[in-house]
Amino acid sequence: MNNPQVLSLEQPLPLERGGQLDGVQIAYHTYGTLNDARDNVVWVCHALTANSDVLGWWPGLFGAGDYFDPADWFIVCANVLGSCYGSTGPLTPAGPRHKPLYAAFPRLTVRDLVAAHEQLRQQLGLTKIHTVIGGSLGGQQAVEWAIEQPAVFEHLVLLATNAQHSPWGIAFNEAQRLAIQADCTYAGGGPEGGQLGLRAARAMALLSYRSYDAYGRSQAEADDELPAFFRASSYQQYQGDKLTARFNAYSYVTLSHIMDSHHVGRGRGGVAAALARVQARTLVLGITSDVLFPPAEQQLLARHIPGAMYAEMESGYGHDGFLIETAQIAHFLERFYVQTFAH
Repeated sequence: MNNPQVLSLEQPLPLERGGQLDGVQIAYHTYGTLNDARDNVVWVCHALTANSDVLGWWPGLFGAGDYFDPADWFIVCANVLGSCYGSTGPLTPAGPRHKPLYAAFPRLTVRDLVAAHEQLRQQLGLTKIHTVIGGSLGGQQAVEWAIEQPAVFEHLVLLATNAQHSPWGIAFNEAQRLAIQADCTYAGGGPEGGQLGLRAARAMALLSYRSYDAYGRSQAEADDELPAFFRASSYQQYQGDKLTARFNAYSYVTLSHIMDSHHVGRGRGGVAAALARVQARTLVLGITSDVLFPPAEQQLLARHIPGAMYAEMESGYGHDGFLIETAQIAHFLERFYVQTFAH
């Protein structure tokens, strides 16, 4: 990952659950050039374990020659609070003793993430955002932000996300947290605390990110012989190792709790009333095989956001399709922007 820029907030950040977060730092990347009219800004809200280097993790949609090309757009992506890619999180030294808080890091919400990025937007002097786009946890941030600051965003693109995190999604997250907390090293703190638990949690998460068909295509045995190791088992272990090499258990627990907190209707008279506040022209994309954020959740978003366009991607990749099916996403974006300009 290319080194991000970092904004240090001058004042503590008030938190939705009460209290405040001191010494907040926000890591972010920008690409391209802001044009004279200042109307070519695309802001990306990233998903659970991603970082602010969107050109690195969303190729095919963002990059030279892709739909959002830095030659045409000024692209901004900021790392969320609670993560481990430069923004303030559980491993950030804090307090008088200047030591990480680990499991004692404050419980944040999606609205806290949005409040931090709103301060970054203002610091960058961006009065209008042409498009804010996000999938999964990133989509939760994007829709929350479009409700809080409706006049700022001209276009809103939501992929494989929802208006309120479901009991099903919360249960998946809790199962993963139980695995992490069962690791005896988690409670003791330290940068490596809970890593074996995180490995198991990632294996669980993959079952919600992918689909039955995806595993059938990629992890089936080549013949009818009895193997020493099943391909599907090796794949789960590989993916667990891959995440633990780049992430930490404390950030994972923090971010999964943030996802659970998502509810746009809280304190706003319900989901429908909250979504009715969105002024941005909106594209909502669902994925046919997504079992974690099923299409019914995106259909609800489109039903209550005024004038929203809904489309569904045919994909065998499950929830991860929003990162993989970039050709389909680009196709629907093209239709969406044409429809927008026709108004």
